[in-house]
Amino acid sequence: MSQRNAVQTPPQSPTSESGLRRSMTSRHLVMIALGGVIGSGLFVSSGYTISQAGPLGAVLAYTVGALVAYMVMSGLGELSARHPVAGGFHAHATRDLGPAWGFATAWLYWMCWAVALASEFTASGLLMQRWFPEVPVWAWSLAFAVLLFALNAMSSRVFAETEFWFSLIKVAAVLVVIVAGAATIIGLNPVSGSGPIGLSNFDTGQGLFPMGISGVLVTILAVFYAFSGTELIGVAAGEAKDPQHNIPRAIRTAVVRLAVFFIGAIVVIAAIIPFAEAGTDESPFVTVLDAAGLPAGADIMNFVIITALLSAGNSGLYSCARMLHSMGASGQAPKLLSTTNRRGVPMLALSLSMLGGLASLLSSVIAPGSLFLALVSISGFAVVAVWIVICASHLSFRRHYVQVHGSTASLPYRAPLFPVLPIIALLLLAASLIGVGFDPVQRPALWFGVPFTLVCLGYYRWRHGPGVFSPQRCEPDLPHDVVGTSRAG
Repeated sequence: MSQRNAVQTPPQSPTSESGLRRSMTSRHLVMIALGGVIGSGLFVSSGYTISQAGPLGAVLAYTVGALVAYMVMSGLGELSARHPVAGGFHAHATRDLGPAWGFATAWLYWMCWAVALASEFTASGLLMQRWFPEVPVWAWSLAFAVLLFALNAMSSRVFAETEFWFSLIKVAAVLVVIVAGAATIIGLNPVSGSGPIGLSNFDTGQGLFPMGISGVLVTILAVFYAFSGTELIGVAAGEAKDPQHNIPRAIRTAVVRLAVFFIGAIVVIAAIIPFAEAGTDESPFVTVLDAAGLPAGADIMNFVIITALLSAGNSGLYSCARMLHSMGASGQAPKLLSTTNRRGVPMLALSLSMLGGLASLLSSVIAPGSLFLALVSISGFAVVAVWIVICASHLSFRRHYVQVHGSTASLPYRAPLFPVLPIIALLLLAASLIGVGFDPVQRPALWFGVPFTLVCLGYYRWRHGPGVFSPQRCEPDLPHDVVGTSRAG
């Protein structure tokens, strides 16, 4: 029996029991993931990555990051195809690990994106100073906040379409840099007028890893964070059309494209910019376009980076709102947060998420040395913690599913090489958290992230009793649960 026809499910309806509309197609899901991932981490910080790990070390680190992202997202695809519910991995953690873990995961992830909103607004305002130096940064930040709130408030379809085009601009820019840079490297660029550059920059004269293996290891920790955002597909599962087929397809497509874009861009940048000159003073994408001789490269890339920041902020605001909505629906937050308007938008959850982002923005001015550092550190810790939770949820889900059904034949999608891949991913992610303790720059992530998680777990245990650390599954796990929240519209 094929996976596609193994489970007979009722027709997909446009509305879920939670009130959200199932209006997103596979192309929307892919671009939402790309929008959440491709941002300032690639456009701005990739130069710093190369300077820390060296050319070959940076390529190696991003390759490992892509592989771990694939391992984690394969498990998320299996979970979300079987239970396509709003909130994604928060709901999976509640069901397969225990509500306390779901509660802590949701607040960690909400905090992650709320802080990201503040940084995206601030960075966008700073970049606008290039063209409008007389306009204060806060004015641009507020204008962009209003714009993204309006786009999210219209409908999930409007958000998805906007994110599709935002992400398309970023993807096009990455492809232009890869193609123009590759042409410059092999000497086929008619604009630059120079001969082939080749891969001579990879020969640093200081060995394969000029900063030592420790430089590569520290970079890998940051690379995991750079690939964060692919899990947004799981958050959007409750609003996806035909989730049993579209979610796994979107995850596979998104991870493959991200691997090509990130690794391809890093190879080109490392070949054109000597690692000793790479850094964050200028976007390496601007440097590559200048080397390729493209006119107005700086202004074009400035526009693209602003688009990238707004795209990431757009995805972040969506994620924050859906996480609060999911918590309200599951009883882990006030029920009022689960309400939606006639367009299927959780307006109260959306409004509180925007206020959270603006509060984080304000904290960067009021307490730049303490509160904002704590928030940023928690957000960095949250990404790896959430991926660990996804892997653990997948292992628990698969073990229970086989116990109930005897095999995995009825699953709409099966992650490959189980349990090898999720276990490898767990080990690598856990190692990255341990490695944070050896890096003074990233060590605050543990100082703030671990206590924040323990407070969330302790509060939920105190509020609801000792059973909150046990899975909350409905027995038996019947095939009709595949659609989860679907109902007749």
